[in-house]
Order: sequence, then C-alpha cells, then structure tokens
Amino acid sequence: MTPMTEEPIHWGTRGTTGVSFAATLGFDAVQVQLGGRVVLDDFTLTLRPGEIVCLLGESGSGKSTALRVAAGIQPVHSGTVRINGEIVSSSTGTLPPDRRGIGLMFQDFALFPHLTVLQNVLFGVKRLGRSAALAQATAALRRVGLADRAADYPHMLSGGQQQRLALARSVAPRPSVLLLDEPFSSLDARLRETVREETLAVLRETHVTSLIVTHDPEEAMVLGDRVALLRHGRIAQIGTASEIYRHPVDLNAARFFSPLSEIPSTVVSGRASTPLGSISAPGIAEGTPVTVAIRPAGGAHIHQSGPGTPGRIVGKRDTIGIDICEVKVEGLDTPIGIRQPANAAISVGQDVFVTLNEEHVLVFVRD
Repeated sequence: MTPMTEEPIHWGTRGTTGVSFAATLGFDAVQVQLGGRVVLDDFTLTLRPGEIVCLLGESGSGKSTALRVAAGIQPVHSGTVRINGEIVSSSTGTLPPDRRGIGLMFQDFALFPHLTVLQNVLFGVKRLGRSAALAQATAALRRVGLADRAADYPHMLSGGQQQRLALARSVAPRPSVLLLDEPFSSLDARLRETVREETLAVLRETHVTSLIVTHDPEEAMVLGDRVALLRHGRIAQIGTASEIYRHPVDLNAARFFSPLSEIPSTVVSGRASTPLGSISAPGIAEGTPVTVAIRPAGGAHIHQSGPGTPGRIVGKRDTIGIDICEVKVEGLDTPIGIRQPANAAISVGQDVFVTLNEEHVLVFVRD
C-alpha cells in the first residue's frame, strides 16, 4: 500500500478512553503448518494483563501467523492458546474470534466501506444496547479526533484518519486483548511518529493486553514493554527494548536491530584485537575466533585530531542533524560506518582519527 499524506492530526484528550478488563494471552508450544511448511514451530509466549508485546521479525518469520492464531482465524496443528487460562485454540478445536473478547486491527484497516464512520465503530458494540453503544462509540471517536466525521464514509478519510478509525473501532468494545498487525505501515513517515505515540497512549489508557506485529525494530522498541524477536517460527530472543538491543542473543539478532561494521578477530587474554583497538571479550575462551561488531550509532567516534586510529573519510551523507560517514582505516577491508551529530568541518577525503566506545561494540563467537 502506498503511504498517504494528510492534514495535521487533532487527537482527543488523553485519559478519556474506556478501560478494558485486561486478560493474559498465552501460546504454549504452538505449531502451525501451511502448505506443508512449518510456519510456527514450538511457539511459546505469555503476555501479562495490560502488557504490550511487539512481535518483531522478517517477512516469513511467522509473526502474522501468530496473530491470526491468537485471533482464532488460523487453527493450530499442536499446542494450545489460552486467554485468561481458558483454552481457545488446540489441535481439537478453535474458539471463534467473536467469542474470544479480542479486538483486531489489521494492516489494511478492514473498514466497512458501506457504513459511516460512526456505524463502523458501532458495529462491535451493538450488544450493549443502543444508548450505551452510541455513548461508547462516540467516546472512542472523540478520543481519536474523528467525532466531527461521524457521518462520513471511510473513502472520504485520509490514510491516517482511516487508521484512527480502525483504532477507535478496535478499542470501543473494550476488549481484553488487542491484536495489531503492522498498524502504521501505510502512513506517511512524517505522520507515523505522532500517530504511533497517540496510539500507544490509547493502549495505555485502556490497559488492554496488546500484541503488535511489526518488522520495524525502532517501532518495536518504542511501543513494546517487551520485544520478541521471531525467527523461523520460533522466538529467538525476548526482553525489554534495552535488554534485546544491548545484549542480542547472536550476531543475526544484532544485525536485525542495526547495520554493523564486522571485524574478524581472535580472543587473546580476554580481549579481541582490531585495527581500531582491542575490545573486552568476557566469558569467551582463549583462542576463540570471534566477530567484533561495531554499531554505526555510538560504536565509534570521528575526531579531527588524535588520539585515536588514523583514518580517512571516503563517504558522507548529511541528514537532519546527523552525518552518516564511511571511514577507511588501514587493516580493514571495508570502510567502517559511523553516525554522529552533524559537523560541517568534516568532509570527504579528510584525514581523521577514530575511537571506539565499548558500550556499543559487540563480540560474538564465530560459527
């Protein structure tokens, strides 16, 4: 879907969203096969009431399948799914989506084109009775800043407004679990940060247990109480944003969160030597081949004078407030990538000095 632009967003007052009765959501050794291929393999994950967990992974890792399993759209071949301890999916049966107490917000929003904005939101709260349903739907629309568009139809809204309508429709019934599949992928980059921030505020206000699927590491780190990195249908690592970024389980996990400059080395006396200096390698045996991975943001710094390792800037791109530089250092086959605050005094062809910051340098045993 092509990203859309729109006018400035006017959200409603924070703290006015109705509170949900949050539930636990648990996957226990779930396996799903599609077309003879195992898509989820021993998938195990538990969300605490009110917790926001971001399921992060590359295309084909199984993250959207996990969401469909939680929704009751995709049956499982083995294992179980529980909501508040009650089995809702197993190899012997699947409880339908409308009996799970869940809210769904999909990538394409799945709005009803023949219903007005208000009718779209009312659809999920009809069981409350007319007056209660109207009050709850109107409150949800007011919170996302669409109360004045209640009589319009979805096609009359911009992409961001459709996203807000989908959010209002999802939270209006006050579900115990909310499932969101790439909810911001169709938004213009200029709007994505604001919409993401306000959506997070709504999730916090409702206290709904939320499982968010995304392929964007930054988005996962901003939104999630915990981030689960999915790989080949299994969780490769789970933890807080800080834990998973600072202590990735392996080199592939580190690569997923940021580009890296990778330098082969060997551990000697507890350290790994590189042309840029040596790095501590605690817990790794003497003589073990390792890869030293330097993150572009914070892993190394450029200085116009020493101390440091001599290098030459061979590439530089300017972004808003940031320089993205490539620095050639003797002894390295490829230039090292470095991002740091903009400095007009640094230019391509200039001789500089490079220092390492061990806090953003990682060491992994080579396979």
